[in-house]
Amino acid sequence: MAHSNTIMHQMLKIFSRHEFESLAKKHHQGQKLRRFNRWSQFVAMMYAQISSRLSLRDIASNMTAQSKKSYHLGVKSVSKSTLARVNEKQPYELYESLFTSLLTRCKSIAPKHRFRFKNKLYSLDATTIDLCLNVFPWADFRKTKGGIKLHVGMDHEGYLPSFVSITEARFHESKWSKLLKLPKGSITIFDRAFNDYSWYNHLTSNGIFFVTRLKKNACFSIVERRQVQKKKGLTCDQTIGFTGVKADQCSRPLRRIGYRDPETGKHYVFLTNAFHLSAKTIADIYKERWQIELFFKWIKQNLKIKTFLGTSRNAVMTQIWIALCVYLLLAYIKFLNRLKISMQQILRLLQLNLFEQRPLLELLKPPSPNKDINMAQLELL
Repeated sequence: MAHSNTIMHQMLKIFSRHEFESLAKKHHQGQKLRRFNRWSQFVAMMYAQISSRLSLRDIASNMTAQSKKSYHLGVKSVSKSTLARVNEKQPYELYESLFTSLLTRCKSIAPKHRFRFKNKLYSLDATTIDLCLNVFPWADFRKTKGGIKLHVGMDHEGYLPSFVSITEARFHESKWSKLLKLPKGSITIFDRAFNDYSWYNHLTSNGIFFVTRLKKNACFSIVERRQVQKKKGLTCDQTIGFTGVKADQCSRPLRRIGYRDPETGKHYVFLTNAFHLSAKTIADIYKERWQIELFFKWIKQNLKIKTFLGTSRNAVMTQIWIALCVYLLLAYIKFLNRLKISMQQILRLLQLNLFEQRPLLELLKPPSPNKDINMAQLELL
């Protein structure tokens, strides 16, 4: 039987150690780390994310228990106090940079989005991560509540978080969206929380298409009506112009599309500047926005971004950025090996086999039972 390194070792080989050390040197603070370096920190925290460890003591004891199998990972022995100190003191920006590097690699092998048009497609949204104000006083949100906000711009080619920012919970989504540099010709989807007429005008001026929902109290006049296919659930397709107090913020004509979901019976009214796409495609594009909601749900249920192993801002940010790196790692493994199983199935298989010595692909893509039967029949012949 051929020798195989542990599953954990094979996963870590995806990261360039030379690049990691260069980033670690760039993002270093204070005296030189002697025994416990940033690579050891990353391996320990990555292990905590994948295996769902509950505390720093839990991480240290489990890593020590696997020391005979983990020596080839290039990590030093882990202690609770040392890991806590490094998480608190050493800049989290290292893992933000690592995330950016891994994202570039994921994009190069990610599958295309499911639509026929060639435009890049992005969904924008944010989620608030609640924190106890007594434990995290720096995360002041409300009188008795703390929190931070995770802003994400998801690329629908592979459903990758391409634009990520972590801010105070008070920072509104509409302010964050204005800081983004979306590529020309791309299509972006967002809900009514991003409503801003001046931003609609800015996107249109820069050749960026958007699809959102029109607010019920919006004031507008109908410029043109187009026929729609009612059998597909469409109720209207109109060219409109804004009227009222904020009309001067967006003087360009936009498109209003009505759609009734045949499954739920709910009626939606969409607003877009994409006149080159069919009305049904616009409705399907907005429906695709649900993928970013599934992304937030997935990382909250499967990775540790709701309970934290440290109380300082740097420790919290370190944990979140490493969690996002783990998400990209799982996506990279899925894309590279063209796996048909879900990200959750991949994570579950990895959790139970991190220190098993067997090929990673054999674990995630076992041979078909039919092939085994055929081989047995051939041997009998």
